[in-house]
Amino acid sequence: MILCLETATNLCSVALCDSNGVVALKESAGDRSHASLLTVFISDILKEAGIKAGNLEAVAVSKGPGSFTGLRIGVSAAKGIAYAASIPLIGTGTTISMFHGFKPIAEAKYGVSPSDLFSPALDARRMEVYYSVLDLSGKEVKGISAEIINNDTFSRFPSSSRIFFFGDGASKCREVLKSENIIIDDDFRISASFMQKPAYEALAEKRFEDVAYFEPFYLKDFLTSKQVKNLL
Repeated sequence: MILCLETATNLCSVALCDSNGVVALKESAGDRSHASLLTVFISDILKEAGIKAGNLEAVAVSKGPGSFTGLRIGVSAAKGIAYAASIPLIGTGTTISMFHGFKPIAEAKYGVSPSDLFSPALDARRMEVYYSVLDLSGKEVKGISAEIINNDTFSRFPSSSRIFFFGDGASKCREVLKSENIIIDDDFRISASFMQKPAYEALAEKRFEDVAYFEPFYLKDFLTSKQVKNLL
């Protein structure tokens, strides 16, 4: 079994997966709940499953892009478990996991065709979003970037291809994306359960992270706000 941790957004999500699917899932959408809930969810899931960390095949963590603080908390927890239990550490791309979660939804809700494209989007604050574009097989046709989305963003892709734009960064772009081939699904929410397939693919290929040196994929530098008023 693989323990999967998803903390790239406001959602704190922990899933226990085996090669057939998701065994257990605990998550909370409470704002910034990672620090208080992540270790509790991990402990509860392992206890309920009757398994110790040392018996896991690996621990997987969503490596970004996403919330700076959320990613840091998730990666720190995953590294601690991997080191203490002497198990492999797997980092899964956040947008790749989103694709695997959304694809079956798209198949059921819209129907899909070989020409369809999928664009998972994460809120990058201000007017920007983190997004990538993948084809039906999950292969990236545009790598991840942080951009201000406008109606020309997807103009490089054929107008005959439907582009599914989904995730917590999608809703902020609804007013600027007017092309008929773009389908915005802002009901989609990320989950650790979507990490099952990419995590097991990484396990099979032995694509493990170095526990000592692994860092989240922040994509953008962390920015702090400047104090504008002297309170002394």
